[in-house]
Amino acid sequence: MSDQNANDGGQPRFGRPRSEPTEPAEPAEHVVLEEQIDLWRGYVQRRRAISAADVDEMEDHLRGQVSDLTASGLEDEEAFLVAVKRMGNLDEVSREFAREHSDRLWKQLVLVPEEPGDGGRWRELAVVLALAVGAGIVLKVLLAATVGNELVLVRNGVFAVLPFLAGYFVWKRHVPWRVSALLVAITTAFALVVNLYPFEPGEFDGAGMTEFLAITHTPVVLWLLLGVVYAGGAWRSGARRMDFVRFTGELIIYLALIALGGMLLIGLTFGTLSLVGVDFGPVFADWLLPFCLPGALLVGAWLVEAKKNVVENIAPVLTRVFTPLTIVMLVAIFVVLLVNGPLTDVDRDLLILMDAILVLVLFLLLYSISARDPLAPPGIFDWMQLALVGAALAVDAVALTAMLTRIAEFGFTANKVAALGLNLVLLVHLAWAAWLATGFVRGRRSFGAIEHWQTQYLPVYAIWASIVVITFGPIFAFA
Repeated sequence: MSDQNANDGGQPRFGRPRSEPTEPAEPAEHVVLEEQIDLWRGYVQRRRAISAADVDEMEDHLRGQVSDLTASGLEDEEAFLVAVKRMGNLDEVSREFAREHSDRLWKQLVLVPEEPGDGGRWRELAVVLALAVGAGIVLKVLLAATVGNELVLVRNGVFAVLPFLAGYFVWKRHVPWRVSALLVAITTAFALVVNLYPFEPGEFDGAGMTEFLAITHTPVVLWLLLGVVYAGGAWRSGARRMDFVRFTGELIIYLALIALGGMLLIGLTFGTLSLVGVDFGPVFADWLLPFCLPGALLVGAWLVEAKKNVVENIAPVLTRVFTPLTIVMLVAIFVVLLVNGPLTDVDRDLLILMDAILVLVLFLLLYSISARDPLAPPGIFDWMQLALVGAALAVDAVALTAMLTRIAEFGFTANKVAALGLNLVLLVHLAWAAWLATGFVRGRRSFGAIEHWQTQYLPVYAIWASIVVITFGPIFAFA
């Protein structure tokens, strides 16, 4: 929803169109009311059965109710609460709209515009496809230039693709040129670091440990920089950051669906052509792969933007399915680690895998928070979220102890310090999230405090990843 202004040619996200006379600024006492209506509208817009025009009509009705109630002597906040109650339960409203306009649910899944103004979506799709072809050409050239040196391709693949996705959002969000220039400069600096540092070869397919860490941490930095573009440069806005978290989760879902469909089609093609003696492998590796990978990313991003209400309704279902399963997995890991002997005997690969699991838990936590109604009271699922964070904290504490024990016995290495730093960053994030969640389920804090903490902490991951990419090479002699 954060891109609404970019889609309507500058028309305000809420309120009246530009064509009407400019109204004076809201008095200070009405600012809170406008913020409450803003939150209410955002909540309504996430009901995919309710179109934008219907939301406008409902907002007008709500404002009329508030106006009548304030005229009768109620304060703004009291009038808003009473008016919302009179509007009825939004889930019931959604079901009623679904019954009245069931065709809309299907129209959202196809490219048929509902209104004449939506014709611009075809133009947007053309821009996305052009950028996907451009990314494919760059990747194809890079692939041809690095024959026999796959490490160079792995090192630079992210720089060949992500700038085109960023270009899509620069065009869509009308990002200021100063912000774009700064992000290009930062991206260029990271490209120079990754390619010009004199890394020593090693066991990771020819890459040493510090080079491997630089390659794996650079995409984290670039993805969070992409978040600045996605937010239209307004990265300080907690709502925009949460929009980016939601976008990331929905993009992962779309990419998974695209990948499953793509693998099915490619498998059928390989099988059919092999029966007639045609080797499809070279065509796939030389042409389809370089264009399909960036194409899937860009088309997936466009689908999230164009059809976000369709997938957004899947988010609560996914989080409710995987949260209890993840809790069981974390408890099992915790028990196994405790009964498996001295922590110094824990395998290094197991510690790395535990870090990956904790990152997965963090993604699940962030996406579930982004999909939750902030106005709803605490419920059983909030207690499950608290249990999830508690289990993750227990596993993180064991992993942290094991790493410190191994460092004390075997000394510092680049991978140990990187894993230790990530665990500390995760520990702080999860510990404070658990504290806030405890206050929320006990009725002592609002859900907004939890959401605010998640969005405010995101830059810490970019800072830590930047430290790993830029400083670990010189500190550990590029080994």
